[in-house]
Amino acid sequence: MTTVIICKNKQGSYRRITCMGHAGYAKKHLFFKEPDILCAAISVTVQNTMNSLEELAGEVFKVTENEQTGFLKCDFEAPLQEKSVFLLDSMVYCLENLSRKYGEQYLQVKFEEV
Repeated sequence: MTTVIICKNKQGSYRRITCMGHAGYAKKHLFFKEPDILCAAISVTVQNTMNSLEELAGEVFKVTENEQTGFLKCDFEAPLQEKSVFLLDSMVYCLENLSRKYGEQYLQVKFEEV
């Protein structure tokens, strides 16, 4: 299962995004020789958002990742621009929709206040 934790401060500003684990959707549906479409969708959504934040919006943030374990953590050290907040809101919207479609046993989106 993949867990995505969205951390915001008391003012509602994004502070950190953490993704952990592999969805395991393909294994549960006997598609052993096929790639995991849910894991791929999650990866593309999160990685594209982080790349867009950096390349298109010019945001600076710290990334820690381990591809084999499916771990990715992005720490935002400064307040984000309005366009960056929109990109992150879009990412969260997409992940929540994926969770509803494929099931929380494969993808959970959680929110924490930091």
